[in-house]
Amino acid sequence: MEFFGQANINWMGRAKYFFALSFVLLAIGTVAWVRNHGPAYGIDFKGGTIVTVRFAQAPNLDEIRRDLGQRGIGLSTLQSIHDIASPNSNEVMIGLEEAGQGDQALDAGKTAIIQALRLSFPAGEAGKRDFNVATPSEIAGYLVERDPLGLGVSAGDRYTQMAQQIASFRDKTRNGIITSMADVGNSGVAPQVSTAMSAGFYAGPFAIRDVAIVGPKVGAELRKQAVYVTLYALAGMLVYIAFRFEWIYGVAAVVAVFHDVLITLGLFSLFHQYFEISLTVIAALLTLVGYSMNDTIVIFDRVRENNRLMRREPFADIVNRSINQTLSRTILTSGLTFLTALVLFLMGGPVLRSFSFALVIGIVVGTYSSFGIAAPLVVAWNHWRGPKIAVGSGSAAGSKPGSPRRATV
Repeated sequence: MEFFGQANINWMGRAKYFFALSFVLLAIGTVAWVRNHGPAYGIDFKGGTIVTVRFAQAPNLDEIRRDLGQRGIGLSTLQSIHDIASPNSNEVMIGLEEAGQGDQALDAGKTAIIQALRLSFPAGEAGKRDFNVATPSEIAGYLVERDPLGLGVSAGDRYTQMAQQIASFRDKTRNGIITSMADVGNSGVAPQVSTAMSAGFYAGPFAIRDVAIVGPKVGAELRKQAVYVTLYALAGMLVYIAFRFEWIYGVAAVVAVFHDVLITLGLFSLFHQYFEISLTVIAALLTLVGYSMNDTIVIFDRVRENNRLMRREPFADIVNRSINQTLSRTILTSGLTFLTALVLFLMGGPVLRSFSFALVIGIVVGTYSSFGIAAPLVVAWNHWRGPKIAVGSGSAAGSKPGSPRRATV
């Protein structure tokens, strides 16, 4: 499908406007970076507490996010956990922004989540305890106090074993949560114990499955590794393009991609209160690095083909024609990809908001940089070197001895 079969746009004549636009965007990003001390980082990079909660019924994430926010829980992430083995596990991962170390931080994060969720899910029974968040020691203490088997002074060890048996049944057999106290009878304890448990506990609507801490040192290490991964990707692409074409094309392509990453990160800094950098955003940036590079290589490949056919034409005209010839392909591929990312951004929900934002911005900037940054840099280099210096290897076919050779890709 051809949208612009006879396009004749002077792209290189507008190169100064492209550079000016990029300078403005980079300046805005730099100011935002300095003013806001960089973009907002997720728990992956700055550390925090991650609490995994399992609900008896499928939870509404929007309601949980709203209720926890109203109760002062500074959330960084809130997302469902889907497992192939148990797709209906109703588990949710809640990330707390506050960072800490040790058991005290673990207990503080767990307690804050439980207290907030209890206000959001007040499904308790008066005078009873929530069985799904009870520890084995709490269960053992209750059984010793009630002594349903009439064991007397020797009740301690026996009821401790029963409490561990009941908790193990809940955590392992029932995946951390039961929906009815009648289910305790299936744990293998005596009926009197099951009846006593039903009298003192109720089956709560949620249970804490796991609590973990991501320390500041781990977050700093992940940030450093993310930078290294991006630089390694750019270096690898530079080597490939330099080998496949000429070294100047590799430099121009890497500069354009680096320009794309900086603008995207600058916009993340500008809108730091809405979007944060996480591991999924790093994955989106690496995807865009490859996407932008692919579009640039397509243009460079067409430049090389046209350069062999239009040896007597100015190099800027050859680049213009190459961009115009690939314009329809660019609109089809970039346009459809942009629409997909835009739908994901608008309808993907808060969990995918930062990821899809990086895709939307990266696709637009990456497409623009292919013809607005990379190509003009090659033309500028070719103009600076002058026609007397050959870029390609070997003499041009059909050229006279001693005549200047046109730069080839």
